[in-house]
Amino acid sequence: MKLHELRDNPGAAKKAKRVGRGPGSGKGKMAGRGIKGQKSRSGVAINAYEGGQMPLYQRLPKRGFTKPNRKEYAVVNLGLIQKFVEAGKIDGAAPITEDALIASGLVRRKLDGIRVLAKGEITIKLALAVTGASKAAIDAVEKAGGTLTVTQAAAAE
Repeated sequence: MKLHELRDNPGAAKKAKRVGRGPGSGKGKMAGRGIKGQKSRSGVAINAYEGGQMPLYQRLPKRGFTKPNRKEYAVVNLGLIQKFVEAGKIDGAAPITEDALIASGLVRRKLDGIRVLAKGEITIKLALAVTGASKAAIDAVEKAGGTLTVTQAAAAE
């Protein structure tokens, strides 16, 4: 078998019906669009319209609520902080603030604050001061002999 001999299985590729190509084609003249009206013109798509039937987006139940003043935190894992300290991008001896994390390139932007999560191992003694932290992250830092202070009490859930 050669590349130029490759073919689809018989009947796998079906030619599209060419509409509007004369009366003999079975779809000539109006091309199945009926007479006049918006839907007979080209470039018309009536989104979510189901022919007068109640559209799907209206049939489904409405649920949930989006809090308008929701806080959005930048998330950092402990394992990454450890990696950046070992690489010398963050000074582990000095207290690590949110500004230090941004300056090192570990976090792009602060958003409503930085929240530390416990993913990864931490073995270095660090002093962290951030907006939020998970309980597991606080425990992991204290177990390594460091301190993790949360500047907002509400963020420490």
